Amino acid sequence: MQHEYVRKNPDTNLYRLGPAFIEMSSHYLNSLELKTESAPYMGELAASLGTIVFLARRQGTHMVYIDKQDQYTSLRKYAIIGQRKPLYCTSLGKALLMGMEDEEIRELLEDETFERFGPNTHKDLRSLLMDLAECRLRGWTRDNEEAEPGVNCVAAPIRDYRGEVISSISTSWVLESRPDLSAPKVAVQVLRAAQGISTSMGYTGSSGRDES
Repeated sequence: MQHEYVRKNPDTNLYRLGPAFIEMSSHYLNSLELKTESAPYMGELAASLGTIVFLARRQGTHMVYIDKQDQYTSLRKYAIIGQRKPLYCTSLGKALLMGMEDEEIRELLEDETFERFGPNTHKDLRSLLMDLAECRLRGWTRDNEEAEPGVNCVAAPIRDYRGEVISSISTSWVLESRPDLSAPKVAVQVLRAAQGISTSMGYTGSSGRDES
């Protein structure tokens, strides 16, 4: 009752579902729809590049993997779903932040400790915001050995019918094994996939935020 998952009728002492439960159900259904609409784009991206493709959503100061496409078995596919990583060191996380104003990001991450995971992990919030300014201009984000040494990742935000960033899609590769790939080259296809999913989720190309 405190969190409004149920409400009690004072006259009958009977309980009924509250608005928080309805909101939670709505989020769950939206996630199912997102995964359904994203699946063909993720599969096409993974096949065309021969890389691993991820789908994520924001959960507080972290991003959470909600789907994955690669060339391995379905058992390995589900091993990563539900795992969480910080927003500041992942391309998926930074893509999720692209829909927020700098002040909102400062408030969200004001107590965050910028732990070093790779040689290029951002050291502080100022460095992250400078990176995000460049990301907004080009429309995509890059994890250049920030979350893990020797690994690069490119991501782009996915928007819904309101123009709000609801998810992000990325692809990752090991630098040593894929010298043929570069971030700008990969970004073209990641952006195409993100735009396709956004359109499927009702995005028409306009939002309430200034995206310049």
